[in-house]
Amino acid sequence: MQVPRPTLGQIRGLAVASLVANLGIVITGGAVRLTGSGLGCPTWPRCTDTSFTAHPELGLHGVIEFGNRLLTFVLAIVVGLTWLAAMRYLPRRRDLRWLSGILLLGIPAQAVVGGITVLTHLNPWVVGAHFMVSPALVAVAVVLARRTREPGGPMAPSVPRPVRGLAYGLFATAVAVLYLGTVVTGSGPHAGDLQARRNGLDPAAVSQVHADVVFLLIGLTVGMMAAVWATGAPARARRAALALLVVEVGQGAVGFLQYFTGLPAALVGIHVGGAALTLAVATWVLVGTRGPAATADGFSESREAAKTSAERSADRSAALTVRGIAPAGPRD
Repeated sequence: MQVPRPTLGQIRGLAVASLVANLGIVITGGAVRLTGSGLGCPTWPRCTDTSFTAHPELGLHGVIEFGNRLLTFVLAIVVGLTWLAAMRYLPRRRDLRWLSGILLLGIPAQAVVGGITVLTHLNPWVVGAHFMVSPALVAVAVVLARRTREPGGPMAPSVPRPVRGLAYGLFATAVAVLYLGTVVTGSGPHAGDLQARRNGLDPAAVSQVHADVVFLLIGLTVGMMAAVWATGAPARARRAALALLVVEVGQGAVGFLQYFTGLPAALVGIHVGGAALTLAVATWVLVGTRGPAATADGFSESREAAKTSAERSADRSAALTVRGIAPAGPRD
């Protein structure tokens, strides 16, 4: 019996599941660190020198760390099904295949970096790199989910070029905020193990830098909201910009609260999950500013058609002036 071909809706569901699973790995990874279980399995790829599973003598820390490793296999299954569905979909979609392939390759990459963190006894810089892999995969999953709602083929901006540039700047700033967050964590008390060293930076100083870039991100988001509303951008771009601002305000509130209450583990865990969610929504903003080339062309044409007669007259006058021809004045 022939297995039915997957639909775009099914691939979309798998892409969303991949997104949720990657967010889950971020949260459980944060739990490993915040409970001091980073070396609950003291080696890699095995949990101990003689076993791939946690022994009872490793205690709760071993259970937590081994449980996080097991979730990697769950993520691999979900992402693997996503890739298989994209490969079997007809007509062939190169974009879906590439994006799902990147997600699939990200799983072993994440596992290897995670192993290096254990073998380097939770070096804070390696731990930071380990964290950044998951938000990167979250961003890819967001793009994949969005592409399942669009036809295959070339894409083009659906907003004016300056707004598109602002979206890229917004995304880059969100990435910077996440990375600086790992630096702040690497200077603080949550090392993942009592014996793990810190990065040696002043926690107050790096927290201030992190907060400054967060304020920049919020400012860019407010500017993005004004830009997409002023330029008549597609509704998806306006929704994404508003959602990003809401997430950022919530994330900022948790960040300040955790800082002034001595970094309680529960709040830090919420903040870690919120960081990955912030990048997911920032990616949503970025992909919301482009669409299929035909749609984007239609957007430009509709904006031109929406001009008033006075605006079109002003455009013609400006063009004549540039050519050195004085525009005719009003007739008596």
